[in-house]
Amino acid sequence: MKKIVVVGGGITGLSAMYYLQKLNLKEHLDMELVLIEEKEQLGGKIKTVKDSEFVMEVGADSIVARHASVLPLIEELGLEKRMVYNGTGISYLYANNVLHAIPKDTVFGIPMSKEALFSSTLVSDDGKKRALEDLNSMNESFTRDSSIGDFLEAFLGKELVENQIAPVLSGVYSGNLHELTLASTLPYLVDYKNKYGSIIKGFEANKEFFQGAANKKFISFDGGMQVLIDELENKLQHARIIKGVGTKAVKKEAAHYRIELEDGETIEADYVILATPHQVAQQLLEIAELDTEFDEFLNSSLISVYLGFDIPDDRLPEDGTGFIVSQESDLHCNACTWTSRKWRHTSTNHKLLVRLFYKSSHPSYGRLKSLTKEELTAVAMEDVRKSLGIEDVPLAVEVTGWKNLMPNYHMGHKTALSALELKMEELVPGIKLAGSSYFGVGIGACIQNGSDLAEIIANNLADQIEE
Repeated sequence: MKKIVVVGGGITGLSAMYYLQKLNLKEHLDMELVLIEEKEQLGGKIKTVKDSEFVMEVGADSIVARHASVLPLIEELGLEKRMVYNGTGISYLYANNVLHAIPKDTVFGIPMSKEALFSSTLVSDDGKKRALEDLNSMNESFTRDSSIGDFLEAFLGKELVENQIAPVLSGVYSGNLHELTLASTLPYLVDYKNKYGSIIKGFEANKEFFQGAANKKFISFDGGMQVLIDELENKLQHARIIKGVGTKAVKKEAAHYRIELEDGETIEADYVILATPHQVAQQLLEIAELDTEFDEFLNSSLISVYLGFDIPDDRLPEDGTGFIVSQESDLHCNACTWTSRKWRHTSTNHKLLVRLFYKSSHPSYGRLKSLTKEELTAVAMEDVRKSLGIEDVPLAVEVTGWKNLMPNYHMGHKTALSALELKMEELVPGIKLAGSSYFGVGIGACIQNGSDLAEIIANNLADQIEE
């Protein structure tokens, strides 16, 4: 019997364990499966908090629906009837202390047509003329490994990128566009430029796909994202789950690996999946030869503040779902989601629930990170007052900090990851890295990562059985 241990009970670790169990039963691989999570509750950055009125996601609030890994897992878990899709509407950009509607026919602020470009109130006439140069320019040097910021500015101009695109994309990918690659963000942009001769024309040719995807773009569940985590845990009937116990170290011993737990227990394993943030994996392995590559990975931080009010959510601007904040602003937040408008299940009586995001990329974060919950609530209330004109006292408040837990995929990420995997294959071939630190920040990517690792381990064991 072979023992496989997964360290980390977030969505990646849970997915890996689920698919390992599935393959174990199907292929009769005689695996013993163990999942270890230091917290009492599984889910990692997925956690739902409820009160009598509101449903609040203190971590990830949804899943991108079109990722190939998502719907098959939901169907296998029998959760189709519990799915809910996001409400659609206008996104706003808070710039020059005013809310500007982001043109409807845009993707991450990038116009899908000349009409969408001309309708923007965020770009001057000169900025629009510069963006039109995209229609007649050629790509002679950019690849998927190029900076997405450099790429977009080269063809669409600096003004459109800085005023409309950068605030949206930086909000999604938590980084400076000039330090993020096309491959780690929107790789299809360079394909559009090469195939159609224009980014705008590429979007125009594929407009039907993006407009269709926008209608049901994100998935949650009627009881919040915790529904997915709880059902995955319920399905792990053939695995041992250890919760509330931290892992001290993972060591190689001959052909096996020794996992030392903080309660004194030691577990021997044939394979180990480290589904933890990269800095935790580095600490658990404590292999000096890997430190250079591990140190290349970057994280950022985030504070999330929910405010729930005893007022109807129709007090918000019509047909809107939230706003992103430009760099030049009198607000401290990076973005604000109008949660009760975007997700109808989050408010029992359709009262107003908003969520504000405070990221370490914001100039004021250095001061905010040391504030108390009460002080952060006061900052959030002031941002809501300035942007939405709401001065009511909130019914509900939920403040959550994610310190150094938001991965940033910079220009050297792919190279560092490839080098790290090569070294680990030589030094500790039975230990696999997993999770958003390495292979994609979205829940869909994490599910796929867990599934792929389960396949690799199961195939290795099947080959050993045949031998």
